[in-house]
Amino acid sequence: MRASKKGKMKPWDQITHYVGFDWAKDHHDVVIVDRQGEIVADFQFVHSLAGWKEFGEKIKTYPGLAVAIETNQGAAIDQLLQTGCTIYPLNPLSAKRYRERKKPSGVKTDRIDAWAFGDALRVDGRQWNALKPLDPLTQEIKLLCRDEMGLIEQRTALVNQLQQALLEYYPAALEAFDDWTQRYCWEFVITFPTPALLVKAKSGRWNRFLHTHKLWRPETVQGRLDIFQRADEFAGSQAITSAKSLLAVSLAKMLRILDDHLEAYHQRIRQLFNQHPDHDLFGSLPGAGKTLAPRLLAEIGGDPNRYPDTQSLQGISGTAPVSFQSGQIYRVKVRRQCNKALRHIIHLWANCSRAACNWAQTYYETKRKEGKSHACALRCLGQRWLKIIWKMIQTRTAYDGELHAKNQQKHGSWVLQLNPQKPA
Repeated sequence: MRASKKGKMKPWDQITHYVGFDWAKDHHDVVIVDRQGEIVADFQFVHSLAGWKEFGEKIKTYPGLAVAIETNQGAAIDQLLQTGCTIYPLNPLSAKRYRERKKPSGVKTDRIDAWAFGDALRVDGRQWNALKPLDPLTQEIKLLCRDEMGLIEQRTALVNQLQQALLEYYPAALEAFDDWTQRYCWEFVITFPTPALLVKAKSGRWNRFLHTHKLWRPETVQGRLDIFQRADEFAGSQAITSAKSLLAVSLAKMLRILDDHLEAYHQRIRQLFNQHPDHDLFGSLPGAGKTLAPRLLAEIGGDPNRYPDTQSLQGISGTAPVSFQSGQIYRVKVRRQCNKALRHIIHLWANCSRAACNWAQTYYETKRKEGKSHACALRCLGQRWLKIIWKMIQTRTAYDGELHAKNQQKHGSWVLQLNPQKPA
């Protein structure tokens, strides 16, 4: 998303017309209503240069526009930001309820969706949060980090396929190496694609491969050589070996290419992260390291006003529980409607912080003793960390373990009482 070229977005009191925008890949439906709820414009346009020019011409007669749309990212959002409209993203669950309010029978069309969104914005929009565009640097880091995570998911899928293929015809390879996300495992499959070729290669080439990839260790080399020597004793039949070895080599080569591109992503993200003004804030977080610190910055940093209070940050991160109360019934459950990417990042970082902070490990162990699961204990720890992050952003202060310990002592924290050791 880019910031609007036509000035700041208008406050709610200056909004005179409300746009319901139902987006699609190739076209968009638009319904504009006024303050009385009357439909003043109803049209569809193609997602193209000509189509967006047509949209811009048709909204010129309505200077005070606000747009309700069922997303907060993508090409449609990028184009809407350039028109100067104030954008109010709709949660998909809320969008469904507004649609049902207009058509309880269940009738659904793109036009009905647009009308329902526009009228909902007119009636309830004063309490909604307008979309705040990120600055270009933060936005680029965010997109790079999310794309990087997507590529990592693809790598995991390819690794699983490779391991399944090896299980069918090459069990010795799986026995010799444990971590198949490492490049040397893929090189092994490419160099020795079948058990017969591995045995035929003999110890000279085996040792050369281990030395080349820095795998030669006195405590493990003999075990691996023994596995290589008997690799053909338990293997797939000729037909399975011929077919699956081709698949395994193909997957290994794809993994090698994908790994090269992931390294390019790592370098670009680190370069932009070092240029960001919030680098010192998120770089100081214990356990975040070179991977999670940029991801945390991308999802949380950039604008101190993105999250007005701690509760809003915890809610969007998915660490805050959801309460349900009706009569004598009261339940608490996991928050599902949240930023899924941020929730995943907080989960990983909370787990890593246990090794870097004594109080974090103590807090986690206490929650586990209370009967909470591993994931629930990490959510509780993440909830506590987010309070610290929010304060760091507001005060523009990096994390200081000693200062945190003093504050814990000042407020009589029970975590400090259970953890008498000084912070690292």
